[in-house]
Amino acid sequence: MAIQIHSEASPPRASAPGEFLERHFGRLLPLPAALSIAALIIFPLLFNIYMSLQAWFVSSTTPPAFVGLKNYLEIFGKDARFWNALWITVKFTTVSVLFQLVLGLAIAVYLHREFRGRGLVRTVMLLPMVSTPAAVALIWVIMFNPSLGILNYFLACLGLKPLLWLGHPQTALPSLIMMDTWKWTPFMVLILHSGLQSLPITPFEAARIDGASRWQTFRYVTLPLLRPSIAVSLMFRTMDSLKTFDTIYVMTEGGPNNASEILNIYTFQMGFKYFHIGYASALAVILVLFVFAVNLFLIKLRERSWSY
Repeated sequence: MAIQIHSEASPPRASAPGEFLERHFGRLLPLPAALSIAALIIFPLLFNIYMSLQAWFVSSTTPPAFVGLKNYLEIFGKDARFWNALWITVKFTTVSVLFQLVLGLAIAVYLHREFRGRGLVRTVMLLPMVSTPAAVALIWVIMFNPSLGILNYFLACLGLKPLLWLGHPQTALPSLIMMDTWKWTPFMVLILHSGLQSLPITPFEAARIDGASRWQTFRYVTLPLLRPSIAVSLMFRTMDSLKTFDTIYVMTEGGPNNASEILNIYTFQMGFKYFHIGYASALAVILVLFVFAVNLFLIKLRERSWSY
């Protein structure tokens, strides 16, 4: 009796493209996003570095000429306006962010308490943050007007002399800090209030049992537990403040007498007013490196706050 043996059919062999896709699918999936990032970020950055090594005036008929590090040497060695802009950038960022942190923390602690209408107050607090920066700047320009501004009206009611808020070198930068603090303090409130709501209850109950006062509870319990949220808010607001351009340009354009000219404004002036593209590109590279260094410092600060 003959026994027939039927062998199972072997599975069809995948084609070479199919095997390649199956083997490298995890790497091919993010490829479009990586190419988009390279096209939108990496290539402009590299081209900007290349242009920073050139001497090129748009208004001139001569093509760009390679000068190496001449633009950088001139910026750091001869350009007093650059050092003034760098100092104003640091001062504007430091003072405004510290004011926003203190006010934001105080408001967040107050909103953390239960009271009638708290939801409405929290909603109204967010309105400055979501307003268009250029529109906010124009409103504050009207408020700072020496003749018709409401701020000078209040000073007159108090028997004080009116001020040239945006027209005097000594008051221009504080006026911009005042505007920036009004607009971005709600951002601090939003992050810090979320941090307060996520804190554990047990340490506060233990402090209450031990007889700690409100200030002692805030100083020795709330602040240490809130350090990660404070670090995050400082990091985001510092990075955003360093790249401020629109509001300052609308209100003062860096004046008067360069009293409010930050690095962004100076770079814009060199590139689009004086058409010195190579020099402006070098300024932009320095600004990027400066922001990158500050970002690294803030990231280290945030990591320390989380490991506390």
